[in-house]
Amino acid sequence: MAGEAGTGDCLAWAARDASGTLFPYRFTRRALRGDDVSLRITHCGVCYADVLWTRNKIGDSKYPLVPGHEIVGVVTATGSGVKDLRAGDHVGVGTYVNSCRECVYCNEFCEVFCSKGATFTFNGMDSDGTVTKGGYSSYIVVHERYCYKIPDGYPPDRAAPLLCAGITVYSPMMRHRMNQPGKSLGVIGLGGLGHLAVKFGKAFGLQVTVFSTSVSKKGEALDLLGADKFVISSNKQEMESLAKSLDFIIDTASGAHPFDPYMSLLKVHGVLVLVGFPGEVRLSPLSLLHGAKTISGSATGGTKETQEMLDFCAANKVYPEIEVIKIQDINEALDRLVNKDVKYRFVIDIANSLN
Repeated sequence: MAGEAGTGDCLAWAARDASGTLFPYRFTRRALRGDDVSLRITHCGVCYADVLWTRNKIGDSKYPLVPGHEIVGVVTATGSGVKDLRAGDHVGVGTYVNSCRECVYCNEFCEVFCSKGATFTFNGMDSDGTVTKGGYSSYIVVHERYCYKIPDGYPPDRAAPLLCAGITVYSPMMRHRMNQPGKSLGVIGLGGLGHLAVKFGKAFGLQVTVFSTSVSKKGEALDLLGADKFVISSNKQEMESLAKSLDFIIDTASGAHPFDPYMSLLKVHGVLVLVGFPGEVRLSPLSLLHGAKTISGSATGGTKETQEMLDFCAANKVYPEIEVIKIQDINEALDRLVNKDVKYRFVIDIANSLN
């Protein structure tokens, strides 16, 4: 690639500094170990985390930084100890690529909560002391435990967003038993996470109400995604008409917003799960005490649950809505993501554009 930096056999796009602008880059992956899988990357979803870390919004970015943790590809080689994967298998890699595999959380397949800290797919510290680099690259080497089989026939480009956005909403829905047909679900926000919450809700047989600040999303919420109701959250009358009507709410919104109005929509013992990042959560204690309601948080999920989600999506034809882009368009795509100009997830066609 013209103008690329670095040396090595792995082609990538990386941010060099906090401007977040990505450029062609080369580096070398670690050698294949006995329990490793090497996969040629075909697609990588674009998550808001890619914006946060390429632009050092968290304050711990290590440059050059190769983002991307919604990875789909094809196995090209396996270590001598790998039993369940073989060359030619279609697999995915999500938000983390290692954990201690010894603590109580790892033993329960909740590796994301590893007592010693899960190793994130990019900008994390790997066991060999190197900084992990993500899926905006030509291939990746990962311990087999953190690779997921993509079900036969499931489109690889649509599988990519499931590995972060999908499991982020699926995991709390399962934990809080939001898979009971006939129950009612509210979804706050209709972006990459929110549109998948709607799709899972309908696949579970729930009555789904979407809350948004933008009336322009009404048509797609009802007609494309299959929601049952659409409510403008700033309309006090519409909000009050739904008082004590919802069993569950998934809050995917990251902008500042009040919580008490939404808590008032929950039934007795209702649950609001926060998967967005609004900056702060402020609410009256009475919003919890009246009706014994719960507010909870969640972020991605364990390996066992992630594989179950992928299998569920294949069996129930749950497909993310995506816009496929070339790697050369990634800087524009990240700007568009910041401006909420995507329906509903960018996916990079690595196989046909990274060369």
